[in-house]
Amino acid sequence: LQLVESGGGLVQAGGSLRLSCVASGGTLDHYTIGWFRQAPGKEREGVACIMSSGGATTYADSAKGRFTISRDNAKNTVFLQMNSLKPEDTAVYYCAADKRLTTGNPVCSGPFRGYLEAWGQGTPVTVSA
Repeated sequence: LQLVESGGGLVQAGGSLRLSCVASGGTLDHYTIGWFRQAPGKEREGVACIMSSGGATTYADSAKGRFTISRDNAKNTVFLQMNSLKPEDTAVYYCAADKRLTTGNPVCSGPFRGYLEAWGQGTPVTVSA
């Protein structure tokens, strides 16, 4: 399974971006997908996850109320809608897929530890003040 993120860019504080994660070489139906981010000099952290079945989601506290994760299995794509962006959201954003991941896993909303089956290359997001 290969993942490719897109949709990052430069935006002013208060603006919005919609990130996409498109899969190839397999289908996302049976994978839980997570969005993670890594700011310069900081560790990778979970932003949001969405389950393969039922669409249950979980969010980091920093993302609640501003970000929305969704999936379109027919298009093999997962999205992260980011609204009310803040300068502290500046980071490289990655999507990752794993069949064993659940939304209850702490990596979905905190520091990343461990291993996930597939990662994208990342898309940079810069939020200016």
